Amino acid sequence: MKFALKTLLVATLAVSATTAVAHNHGHDSALTHAVKATERSTERDQYRHPVQTLEFFGFKPSMTVVEIAPGGGWYSEILAPALKDHGTYYAAHFPADSSVGYYQRSLAGFKKKVVEDERFSKVKITEFAPSTHLDIAPAGSADMVLTFRNVHNWYMSKDKDAAANAFKSFYKALKPGGTLGVVEHRLPETQADEMQKSSGYMKQSVVIELAKQAGFELTASSDINTNPLDTADHPQGVWTLPPSLKLGEQDAAKYKAIGESDRMTLKFTKPL
Repeated sequence: MKFALKTLLVATLAVSATTAVAHNHGHDSALTHAVKATERSTERDQYRHPVQTLEFFGFKPSMTVVEIAPGGGWYSEILAPALKDHGTYYAAHFPADSSVGYYQRSLAGFKKKVVEDERFSKVKITEFAPSTHLDIAPAGSADMVLTFRNVHNWYMSKDKDAAANAFKSFYKALKPGGTLGVVEHRLPETQADEMQKSSGYMKQSVVIELAKQAGFELTASSDINTNPLDTADHPQGVWTLPPSLKLGEQDAAKYKAIGESDRMTLKFTKPL
């Protein structure tokens, strides 16, 4: 009898291990398949490291994920197909009632993808603006909220509460235990605080404090998107570097050699 029970236990553990491996492989496959899809450009992957970044945040294709201000959809082209079969993807885009022409054009382009691109067919579009539109998903419904290179925009806003409101919105949308993933251009802590109001770069300590004030706990940080070549003191701020290259051909080779900005990659948790 003891031999039979031991055999059964070993067999059960083996099945469980096999199932777990298959389950994890499924997660890996969905993400890597989305990243390697021929429909998307991989040119910027060398700077943005999408697979490593999402894996660091703990992304799984069965999650409910909200992406903040997806713009033209660079990360959406990964998240939408990766979440399509087993998860839910909310794109918290610019408000439809915005009077800003750029916002309207960006939103229209994104909606066009949802209608015409099969990879986007199950995307749920919501609205986000840190002064007016804060319901990015049903309260307490999201496993993960992601924001890529956006915090400086809210910090530079005329509304002094914009950045704080944004983090409060993320906190509201997340489930207890849910994850907030932040990638942002990093300003060295030794630089003057006022540079954050015009350069597009943020001090990591300031971003962490904004999240903590909203109730988040810092879980981990990563050097995945670090670029030691970036000094963060360029004539046109972060937009001097690729992909913007705001100076045009002036010193273009120099800035292309630097690459995209040095970036913090921070993982926060909404406490249970």
